[in-house]
Amino acid sequence: MPVYIALLHAINVGGTGALPMAELKAICVQLGFADVATYIQSGNVVFRAVLAETTVQARLADALAARMGKAPGVILRSAAEMQAAADGSPFAALPNQLLITFLPAPPADDALDRLSAPGGEKVAVVGREIYVHYPNGVGRSKLKLPALQLGTARNLNTVCKLAEMAAALETDGR
Repeated sequence: MPVYIALLHAINVGGTGALPMAELKAICVQLGFADVATYIQSGNVVFRAVLAETTVQARLADALAARMGKAPGVILRSAAEMQAAADGSPFAALPNQLLITFLPAPPADDALDRLSAPGGEKVAVVGREIYVHYPNGVGRSKLKLPALQLGTARNLNTVCKLAEMAAALETDGR
């Protein structure tokens, strides 16, 4: 049974998209997903499902829309894709200074054309991810990049933990 990692956009951030992780887990269980586990409060869930990725994404988005009034963005990755994202940073950076934005599809070739990085931020596109190194911290950054709005970002610590959780499910061999 395939293992998926769902990353929800704008959940429990800045007072918007309130969704307790216990409720997210319950929604996933009601959808028939197995071995469901959430990680921190920002909308990360790891699970098994016999369904195709597009079906999993659609059903989870629909269930969240019914609960929240509108669907948050739902980005899915496999265990291997999450591990590749964790390993694929083009920057040597502290894990809390590196954010990886997961996109539903590869960005357009001109995705970095409107980049404004006044704080010395470095940005790179790798497949469906955009890596941003924030040398002065995310909170102080004045970075502007419209392409980031299309996805949802996690710091490297979170990405590594989600990859670890997914790998453990895969190793479990159910």
